[in-house]
Amino acid sequence: MRRVVVTGAGGQLGVELVRRAPVGVEVIGLDRTALDIGDGVAVHRAMRDTRPSAIINAGAYTAVDRAESEPDAAHRANAEGPRHLAAAAAATGARLLHVSTDFVFDGGKSSPYLPEDDTAPLGVYGASKLAGEQAVRDTAGVDALIVRTGWVYSAHGQNFVKTMLRLMRERPEVRVVADQIGTPTSTATLADTLWTLLDRDAPSGTYHCSDAGVASWYDFAYAIRELAQASSGEQLAPVRPIATADYPTPARRPAYSVLDKTTTWAITGMAPHWREPLRAVIDELVR
Repeated sequence: MRRVVVTGAGGQLGVELVRRAPVGVEVIGLDRTALDIGDGVAVHRAMRDTRPSAIINAGAYTAVDRAESEPDAAHRANAEGPRHLAAAAAATGARLLHVSTDFVFDGGKSSPYLPEDDTAPLGVYGASKLAGEQAVRDTAGVDALIVRTGWVYSAHGQNFVKTMLRLMRERPEVRVVADQIGTPTSTATLADTLWTLLDRDAPSGTYHCSDAGVASWYDFAYAIRELAQASSGEQLAPVRPIATADYPTPARRPAYSVLDKTTTWAITGMAPHWREPLRAVIDELVR
């Protein structure tokens, strides 16, 4: 039986990875109370003790705006954590699947970003995740896959879908940015992709993962409202589009961060359009 360690197992992706593990895989889920990936000694000890054939790193500092005032915390989890995991994977012969982000790009393109495109993060969060990618690549002897994703949501933890549902119940209207474009990604799609890449022995390198299609944050919010009302019959507040300039945040975000998944889908098969997994999550949350 293949043994796989999942770090960040208490987060929304980690929960889904454990829940959707294939038959024949022994999953050892380590949340941040069980393993602080920023602690190199603890990481090496955990991997020596468990001797996994693979490590999936779902642990990260993901508070994009707070990272601007907490750069050390973001760097510890997002840069040093992957460095420790890559070194431990190399030392124990484990394969590493490391999850990164679309925020390594600056949003200047108008066509989907290829894995090999130049990176230029706009803020601390993106810079810390890029540093983590580079740390993995720079580790001698590691067999690693870096999988970038974005706009991740699930029925677990804190995310855009759950925030929108709460605001639509609390406010007379909800204003959402309409000039930032990306693709929503369900943790179900992301988890299945990671397991499939591992199962099919995908070549080491950088991959992109999201559901199919594109959307603005406004499109995403509008679909959340539409699907939630259809599922529950509840009347929710309307959604109004606004510009990024009308909603200033501490961290700058890319205006366009759609990812090209061609190389990933050649291995895993095409993902569903983003509305389909969204419907399943909405049903789980509102019924």
